[in-house]
Amino acid sequence: MVFVSIAPQKFFVQQISGDLLQVEVLVPPGASPHTYEPKPSQMKALSTAAAYFAIGVDFERIWLDRLAGVNPRMRIVHTDAGIEKRPMVEHRDDELDVERAHHSPSAHDDNHAHEEGLDPHIWLAPELVTHQAATIAAALSELFPDQAGAFAAGLASLQTQIDALDRELRTLLTDKQGLEFIVFHPSWGYFARSYGLVQVPVEVSGKNPKPTQLRTLIEHARRHGIRVVFAQPQLSTKSAEVITREIDGTVILLDPLAENWLTNMKAVAEQIHTALR
Repeated sequence: MVFVSIAPQKFFVQQISGDLLQVEVLVPPGASPHTYEPKPSQMKALSTAAAYFAIGVDFERIWLDRLAGVNPRMRIVHTDAGIEKRPMVEHRDDELDVERAHHSPSAHDDNHAHEEGLDPHIWLAPELVTHQAATIAAALSELFPDQAGAFAAGLASLQTQIDALDRELRTLLTDKQGLEFIVFHPSWGYFARSYGLVQVPVEVSGKNPKPTQLRTLIEHARRHGIRVVFAQPQLSTKSAEVITREIDGTVILLDPLAENWLTNMKAVAEQIHTALR
């Protein structure tokens, strides 16, 4: 048995391992990886796990050492190792601070898993998932060397699917370069950077915006003809609903934690594409 922190990682591990491993998710559906606290039953289950695949989400800053302490034999695999993380986009004062750099992500040897102020949502960009998948497959092959061939085949199949998805999304969004979409929580920065889009967040440093900031955002949406605010099912939609009432718009839910990553990424891209028309 192995553990992962969030449901999309379960998809990655299962695509690589097939039916060879039991994969458990620490953060259950509907819970937020920013504030989650593992249950005693989960801590007990971790005591028999062969590995825990960390991804650098917020709750791991507090809990990862405790999780490791439950089972000294359990290998902690940092699937975000070698990935250079972008800063979380935020508002400053009454102005919108919008991420407009569309350069490709780079990698280095430092592990940013526990650095605050950096965006942990690396599983929402296909090219970064390719990197994570390779890290997962390498760790599994070391833990279960007799199954290394199966893991290599699973990795190759997953990478083929990721490459096909990336081509499909680039084709879908090719005519939307530079366009903005408003999100409540800035989960989609890596996705936006990958496909030349601009994420405009409602949240300010993880908090609801002040009235002046909310007014600035509403005026920005009106000026740019934005009629959709994207929210996510794990978080409150109150501020998003305030904005959509003012712009005669709609709140649409995008789930960054859906387990079927491949299907979800396609659906998200199609929803964003439609909103940007």
